[in-house]
Amino acid sequence: MTGATAGIGRAIAEALAAAGIGVAIVARDGARGEQARLEIAAATGSQRVELYEGDLSDMASVRRLAAAVAERRPALDILVHCAAVYTSRRSLTVDGYETMFATNVLGPFLLTNLLLDPLRAAEAARVIVLSAPSTSRLDFDDLQGERRFRSLSAFGASKAADLLFAFELARRLGDGPVTANAVHPGLVRTNLMRQAPAPLRWAVRFVSAPPTRAAAGIVPLAVSPEFRGLSGRFFKAGREIDAPAYTRDPEVARRLWAACAVLCGLSA
Repeated sequence: MTGATAGIGRAIAEALAAAGIGVAIVARDGARGEQARLEIAAATGSQRVELYEGDLSDMASVRRLAAAVAERRPALDILVHCAAVYTSRRSLTVDGYETMFATNVLGPFLLTNLLLDPLRAAEAARVIVLSAPSTSRLDFDDLQGERRFRSLSAFGASKAADLLFAFELARRLGDGPVTANAVHPGLVRTNLMRQAPAPLRWAVRFVSAPPTRAAAGIVPLAVSPEFRGLSGRFFKAGREIDAPAYTRDPEVARRLWAACAVLCGLSA
C-alpha cells in the first residue's frame, strides 16, 4: 500500500491490519516509515506489518520497490494506491518529470505494471486507485506543464489520469483473476493540500471527514466478497458512482497508457 504513513492510507492500513490481514506499507522516508509500521503494529496487535522504501516520483526507486515486493511476496492479493502530492509551484523530479504527474500518475502506473505477475499469482487480486471525479482534461502536448502550469489544474488532471489508468487497466486485465477499480474518498482531513491557498484549505477542512471515516468506505472494496470480480468501476462510500464521461473514453485512456509507457520505459 502506498501513502500509508499518514492520512487515508494510514487509516486503511490500520483497518486491514486490525482485520488480521498482512499489510505492506510503502514509505519514501525509511525512518518515518518504520515509525508508522511500529505504530500500526502496536495499535492493531498485528505482527504482519512490513515496510518497503520507495519514492513514487523516482522511476528507478519504483523499480527497486517492485523488485523487493515481488521477491518477498510472490502472490499479492491487494494493491492500494493512496499516495499523492500537490505542489503549488512547478517542480521536477530526478527524472525531469513534473512532480505531481510523476507521483500521482507515473509511479502508480509503473508499480502496478511491474507487480502484475504477483497479482496474477493470487487467487483473486484487487487493485484500488484513489482518485476523484475530476473533469480536467489532459493536454497530451504538454503533460509536464512546460508551456503552461497551473497547480490546481495540474492536480485535477492527475486525478483524471488516475481514473483513466484504473479503467484502462481493468479493460486490459479482462476477465482474469485481477480486478481494478477507482474510489473517491470524498473530502478528507489530510495534509495533502497544505500548499493550496489558505481560503481553499480552510473551506475544504471545514467540510472534510476524518481519515478513518474515508477508510471505512474503502476497506470493503479490498476485502469484502461483495466486490469480488467487479472491475472497471468507480466507488464512493461503498457504492458505485458515475465517472466523468471524459475519463471513460477508451481512446483517451489508451493514449495516456501509451504516453506513460514511454515515459516509464515500458512496452505499451
